[in-house]
Amino acid sequence: MTAKKEIELAGDNRLPLYQRLAETLTSDIVDRVWRPGDRLPSEAELAKRYNVAPGTARQAVSLLVEDGLLDRRQGTGTFVRKPTFDTSLFRFFRFQSSDGERLIPESRILRREVIKAPSAVSRALAIEPDSLVISISRLRLMDGVPVMGEEIWLDESRFHSLMDMEDAEIGPLLYPIYDTHFDQVVARAKESLTVDTADDMHARLLDLNKGDPLIVIDRLAVGFDNKPIEWRRSRGRADRFQYHIEIN
Repeated sequence: MTAKKEIELAGDNRLPLYQRLAETLTSDIVDRVWRPGDRLPSEAELAKRYNVAPGTARQAVSLLVEDGLLDRRQGTGTFVRKPTFDTSLFRFFRFQSSDGERLIPESRILRREVIKAPSAVSRALAIEPDSLVISISRLRLMDGVPVMGEEIWLDESRFHSLMDMEDAEIGPLLYPIYDTHFDQVVARAKESLTVDTADDMHARLLDLNKGDPLIVIDRLAVGFDNKPIEWRRSRGRADRFQYHIEIN
């Protein structure tokens, strides 16, 4: 009988086994062994598969749950988390129907081109200075009224065929496009909010007066491997802004 080949764990041998197993599971998720929404094997099955103790498998899974890569569901198992960041941007703005239903504003692409990355963009996307990026300008509208302008940057080498797609193919949500067409899954995002005033261009774009207040949201979206996928700067009308947090 041929002996079963042992799967080698990723990471530095000096690290605790559970951390190395967590890195191995993360690599498997990045490599699409398991995709978002997939159910992982049980902790006992993982322990057997990677030749570790059940407690080690439990610690590794718990670490990835804490990091937001996995979801534990009582009675059903552990799943690769499905990110939903495309709609979360709008939690800061009052985009809803008369009965309180949260709405996603209409998307209108104003410009899409390949340019040399500005220094701030190359730093954010962790690419070489002057690398080519896809630069997208979009306008968001509610009932035909402009409410938000977006500037989006992507590494051209990873998303070059996006330039060949029709606007109608892209639609209002970009993250599903990144997944289905480019095999790039957004796992998490980091956001920062600042306040600015409208210059001539954004005043015209958002139907404001020059100097009116704007809320600026910078968002860096990264994959399961923590590598940047997209950098986005959104400017929204301050009269639509709201901040809500629940503290327990």
